[in-house]
Amino acid sequence: MRNVKHLLVAGFLFGIGANAANLKPETVAAWDQYLDIAKANLQKRIQHGGSFLWTLESPERAARVRNGEIVAAPAPGTNPKKVPAGLIHHWMGAMFLPDVKIDQVLEVTRDYDRYKQYYQPSVIESKTIAREDTIDRFSMRIMNKTLFLKTALDADYQATNVRLDDRRMYSISQTTRLQEIEETGQPGEHRIPEGEGGGYIWKLFSIARFEQRDSGVYVEFEAVALSRDIPLAARLFVDPIVRRVSRNSLLISLRQTELALRDQAVASKRTISPVGAGRAQGASAP
Repeated sequence: MRNVKHLLVAGFLFGIGANAANLKPETVAAWDQYLDIAKANLQKRIQHGGSFLWTLESPERAARVRNGEIVAAPAPGTNPKKVPAGLIHHWMGAMFLPDVKIDQVLEVTRDYDRYKQYYQPSVIESKTIAREDTIDRFSMRIMNKTLFLKTALDADYQATNVRLDDRRMYSISQTTRLQEIEETGQPGEHRIPEGEGGGYIWKLFSIARFEQRDSGVYVEFEAVALSRDIPLAARLFVDPIVRRVSRNSLLISLRQTELALRDQAVASKRTISPVGAGRAQGASAP
């Protein structure tokens, strides 16, 4: 899909000083190992008898989502997870969209050229690179302001979409290139080489699950980000802010997806209405 899901982790940007931080091989190795576990957990969910939806694992959470609330929470375990010279942030979110079909949701989540419209002001540029039956490639530029820090990220993404049956599908998406941008919007604007810069976000990964049931569609996102470590002296102050910003970013992005679907429905009615009106007039003409 961030595809949509990568918007959900834009809120992980945080200010921890101006010192540069280089992405180390041992940090990448820990990240890859974590993603292997995340993918294995997904496979358990899609197996026969598995719990496909995180929402339904808790009756209380299911009731909140079914009643229209958008729910966000850190993934089980330590969060953020400390790895060599880095941190892994993993959050989960869910919402229920009544009276829609999965294909209608996909019309929004796979419309990458319009992300800059759907997800403004965070997304300032977006473009489809290639779109096939199951594989999408796209680019996106994200702007975020957190703790007096103005940061822009320019990245390419690849998403793999898997239809399990007529009611369920999932998508796995991750960055294939991610670079920080210095002097954004200024004459001296330029990209920093991958793995260099502030290290506020080094890599992004996400899983989306969609299930059509209860006369609507349940939408779930798991958003995972790799960042530099927080210095011990600042951790007590920064950790609560990172958690709050991460949660709010997830909630806002899910809400923006819902609003995009509503706008799409309104636009469809406006397109159909004149035709329907013309036919009605023609039928009643003498």
